[in-house]
Amino acid sequence: MLDIAEELNRWVGQGRDFAVATVVAVGGSAPRGPGAALAVDSEGTVIGSVSGGCVEGAVYELCRQALEDGATVLQRFGYSDDDAFAVGLTCGGVIDILVTPVRADTAADTAVRADTAGKPADAVFATALAAAAHGEAAALARIAEGPAELRGRALLVRPGGSYEGSLGGHPELDRTAAAEAQAMLDAGRTGTVVIGEQGSRCGQPLTLLVESSVPAPRMIVFGAIDFASALVSVGKFLGYHVTVCDARPVFATRARFPDADEIVVDWPHRYLASTGTDGRTVLCVLTHDAKFDVPLLESALRLPVAFVGAMGSRRTHEDRNRRLREAGVTERELARLHSPIGLDLGARTPEETALSIAAEIVAVRRGGSGVPLKGAHTPIHRVDSVA
Repeated sequence: MLDIAEELNRWVGQGRDFAVATVVAVGGSAPRGPGAALAVDSEGTVIGSVSGGCVEGAVYELCRQALEDGATVLQRFGYSDDDAFAVGLTCGGVIDILVTPVRADTAADTAVRADTAGKPADAVFATALAAAAHGEAAALARIAEGPAELRGRALLVRPGGSYEGSLGGHPELDRTAAAEAQAMLDAGRTGTVVIGEQGSRCGQPLTLLVESSVPAPRMIVFGAIDFASALVSVGKFLGYHVTVCDARPVFATRARFPDADEIVVDWPHRYLASTGTDGRTVLCVLTHDAKFDVPLLESALRLPVAFVGAMGSRRTHEDRNRRLREAGVTERELARLHSPIGLDLGARTPEETALSIAAEIVAVRRGGSGVPLKGAHTPIHRVDSVA
């Protein structure tokens, strides 16, 4: 649900009732992962998606029904060769969909309710949507499978472990659910977790869907060149918070990089030492100048970031590696460097080069091979719960 939080937050502000269908779990080949959502308002307006289109019509009708009867339901969609007209996934996978109605008048309670533990689910949803829409870190946990009277209850967990709302059972259940959601929030994961009804793992099992909303991952592009401008645009398209850094103020300008979130004029290695990075950060070094590259990469390859790539010809790559070794960079650290950066697409233009770089970043992030799907024996849809 949080993947369409910005629009749903507007709906809450406009007082529009809606029902939201969220992918809880997938099996086999399925086009969307846990957390993907489709929502329908009382006028029939639809946003989002839970599949490649094969079950959207049926999910739409489930949302309309939920708006009428106010019931939360869990529905499984699969594929059957026995019934050519059955609603299901033509790719052969299975998805579980949780459909939850949200009433605008109850959701508005989030602004005035002081007892956070007693907030109704709709108000908790509204708070979660507002947090996600504003780029705040939070995890929404709700019961997907369990006693009918508890299904759809929700808990919102903030960094540090504080929470609001209730799953409606024993207080220990809320504490256990909050701890599980906190762990998933720390990892930036969305998926399901099973706990006991009384908060332990020995009672009647409850399946929770935990959706994590975390700030956009960072992409830092070093080198204010034409190729960087194209990469900034692609990085924004992929959902990164993109920073451009270059020591030359004449090149690092807003006019040249209108899509960048930040433009920094500083020596690359000095900026990297002063800014925050984490396990999702992507560093793209496009300067291909030793006086910038070597001190920058010497630091970058020792940081726990997701990706470090550097542009340059194979000759530049070999010379750069020699200089890095002389600077004390180990072979293990050098093995983390993606250089020359990008996949072999035969790219020539800045836009094509940016596409090849982005393709490698996605492949590393998702565990892809980078080979053509035609003739490959790798799964098209990998199970991946990382945000």
